[in-house]
Amino acid sequence: MNEQPRPDPDALLRAAGREGRGRLKVFLGAAPGVGKTYEMLTDAAARRDAGVDVVIGVVETHGRAETAAKVHGFEIVPRRRVDSLDEVFDEMDIDAILQRRPALVLVDELAHTNARGSRHDKRYQDVEELLGAGINVYSTLNIQHLESLNDVVASFTKVRVRETLPDRVIEEADVEIVDIPPDELIERLREGKVYVPEEATRALGNFFSKSNLTALRELALRRAAQAVDAQMLDYVREHAMAGTWAASDRIVVAISEQAGSLELVRAAKRLADALKAPWTAAHIETPRSLRFSDAENACLAQVMHLTAQLGGQVVTVPAEHIVEGLKRIVIEARATQLIVGKSARSRWFELRHGSVVDRVVRETPGVGVHVLPMETIAPASRTKDAQPTGRWGNVGGYGISLALILLVTVIGDLIFSRANIANLGLLFLIPVMVAATRFGLRTGIVTSLASSLAYNFFFIPPTHTFTIEDPQNIITVLVLLGVAVVSSQLASRVREQALLAQASAAQNSSLAGLARLLTGISDRDELAHVLCAEVGRLFQGNALLMLPDEGGLALRSSWPDAAHLETLDNAAARWAFENGRAAGMGSDTLTACEWLFQPVSAGGKALGVFGLSRSDAGAPVRSDQLPLLLSLIDQAGLALERIGLEQEMFKLSHIREGDRLRQTLLSSVSHDLRTPLTTILGTLQAMRPLSAEQDMQLMATRTEAERLHRFVGNLLDMVRIEAGALHQSIEPVDLSEALASAVQDLRGALEGHVLQIAIPADLPFVLVDPQLFHHCLINLIENASKYGEDGSQVTIGAERDGQGLVLRIEDEGPGIPVGDEERIFETFARIEGSDRKGGTGLGLAIVKGFAEAMGLEVSAANRRERAGACFTIRFGNAQLRECPAA
Repeated sequence: MNEQPRPDPDALLRAAGREGRGRLKVFLGAAPGVGKTYEMLTDAAARRDAGVDVVIGVVETHGRAETAAKVHGFEIVPRRRVDSLDEVFDEMDIDAILQRRPALVLVDELAHTNARGSRHDKRYQDVEELLGAGINVYSTLNIQHLESLNDVVASFTKVRVRETLPDRVIEEADVEIVDIPPDELIERLREGKVYVPEEATRALGNFFSKSNLTALRELALRRAAQAVDAQMLDYVREHAMAGTWAASDRIVVAISEQAGSLELVRAAKRLADALKAPWTAAHIETPRSLRFSDAENACLAQVMHLTAQLGGQVVTVPAEHIVEGLKRIVIEARATQLIVGKSARSRWFELRHGSVVDRVVRETPGVGVHVLPMETIAPASRTKDAQPTGRWGNVGGYGISLALILLVTVIGDLIFSRANIANLGLLFLIPVMVAATRFGLRTGIVTSLASSLAYNFFFIPPTHTFTIEDPQNIITVLVLLGVAVVSSQLASRVREQALLAQASAAQNSSLAGLARLLTGISDRDELAHVLCAEVGRLFQGNALLMLPDEGGLALRSSWPDAAHLETLDNAAARWAFENGRAAGMGSDTLTACEWLFQPVSAGGKALGVFGLSRSDAGAPVRSDQLPLLLSLIDQAGLALERIGLEQEMFKLSHIREGDRLRQTLLSSVSHDLRTPLTTILGTLQAMRPLSAEQDMQLMATRTEAERLHRFVGNLLDMVRIEAGALHQSIEPVDLSEALASAVQDLRGALEGHVLQIAIPADLPFVLVDPQLFHHCLINLIENASKYGEDGSQVTIGAERDGQGLVLRIEDEGPGIPVGDEERIFETFARIEGSDRKGGTGLGLAIVKGFAEAMGLEVSAANRRERAGACFTIRFGNAQLRECPAA
């Protein structure tokens, strides 16, 4: 009888957790301009016309007439004004929406970062609060804003997106793809339907290339398919629906004790990477698993460990036959691809046992089966630990079975002497059932033969002989023997299944117990103590954990007593840590060591070494227990990785808090200094010296006041950069005029230097923000004058090449130390000698921040012909505009 499928408990719990919450629908696009907001408004308008209470929380039209027209007719919740860093921002008013409590609210740009002072840092957190209140939300998102794809997108677009959100937001939402072909989107850009003409020109030359848009489009479609597949799986598991229901691929690879399973796991990893699919390695525990040799158990443990290291999931399914177990895991995992190995078997073997591969292909319809050739290992001798009883049972089992036959014979004789009972032979089934259940199939068969002979000898006339006169009694004996043999087989099968279930339950209990203990631990020393104590008690041996420390590995905990390691022990532990493989007794390396050391790894990186030994100097772990030990060590590796990440997050939170306080302090100090400085500069400008000495003093005071004023301006600029509060107004700028203005403001700082400017008259205009570009020039020119000695030359030149235009500012100072070309642009970074020059480490950081905001490239290097540094600003062809005709 086929067992009816039951709902998955985890899926039911997730469904229960969604009750009372609103639903989020995300309109996902590959890039700006594909029509996400327009589609969201269109869908919302249909819902509104159908009687649904719809309001707009925030919708950004970006000046697009078609989108703005769609907004008419909707109720709009007024935004809340937020003061941040002397600027006013309009943000979504969560409290007003909660008080209004509509059925559906439109919240554009899900990845938006809220202004400082808002309740939540990110807009998606605002949406989660609305969903928790039972309000449905429509929102929009571009694929590059997903955290998991941030690095992938940056690798080919060369643009790092700073506003990201966790993938779980998409995984819990309904996703609708809004997609148009790249050529159509590029045409919309050229027509000015996405950005203003100047921004559209820059976009076409950088982010919005056809190759970038095609790649982004593929990412969006693939990620949406994964989200839909996960939701579909949750639904079918919740409702116990049969079938694969494959919206995307899911892979299962069958592993065994054969050495070729390692290649199967690697092949499964390659296929999973190619299909972007999850994969599971399944080991089917059959009665044969109880008779594995040491080599087979070690190979199986190695395969499971490799699977965990490659990021796959390992499951062990007890079953009577391999095919039945594979069918079960394929159904539970809703697999679409199954990888199995084909061992070299003789024809006689296949005739006796059948072909597992043929049965799998025949009995798993709808699943793609990949059959790979697999090498086999030579049969190894069975150890005492691997097989508790001999091939034909043990003497004690036979003794107990014969004693039961004798007892049944005595009882039967007492009954037979008082009355002639025809079915007395059924009593002799009792020893058969006991023997098969307790001692295995072969003992049960031997007991069934002995029971038949005893029944014939003592109870079938003529008694006390093996002769049978009545043919009817011959049939009785044969039927009794047949029933005994079949009953023995069934009882033995039940016994083997019970042993498998018991072993699996014990292993799962150990794993679950250790995982539960490790979950609440947030300290490495406590984790080391718990791990050593639990594993030491479980394997009845000595356990220790070593973690990296300055200069090598340090012992963090041991059980039951403080461990003393010899030189060979330390060498084995260090080798296991450095090579990511087992070392010591029971391994292939440094076998003279009494300890078995296993690396504790997570994410492909060794985090420590776990050691196990026995006080009697015996084997630290039985071969059949090795998979359990590796699973426990993998759990410890995940816990160590989690603790490390928690500590890093704790440090990061302190750094963020320090950055926030620093920004607040910089903003406050710079504002407090700016007002008196403005008064001082105005007063100094109005003062007239009475003598030549006063003129020199007044000039020096003005120079220092202007330098202090620029320093305060740098502080404010850095606060604006780090807060992301830069507002640009891109327009054509004449490079010669921009340089002349910067030089005029720095006339005091440039005194004593020879200034040489070589700007060709036919250079095109550059598309920049005039104010930000002015700050860049001032900081670069002042830096050149600061590090050059009196009388040295500051050279400013520009030239056009095939990629655009290059502006160079060179000095004759000491140059840049080798290796500091990138670090020099970091905030508060100062190279050797900066203290003597009064450097603050802000000027160049501001240059890089402003330049990147305008889409420019800035770099630093040493001059080739002579001593000094050369700073370069590169403008792309899209950032140039030819000068208007005179």
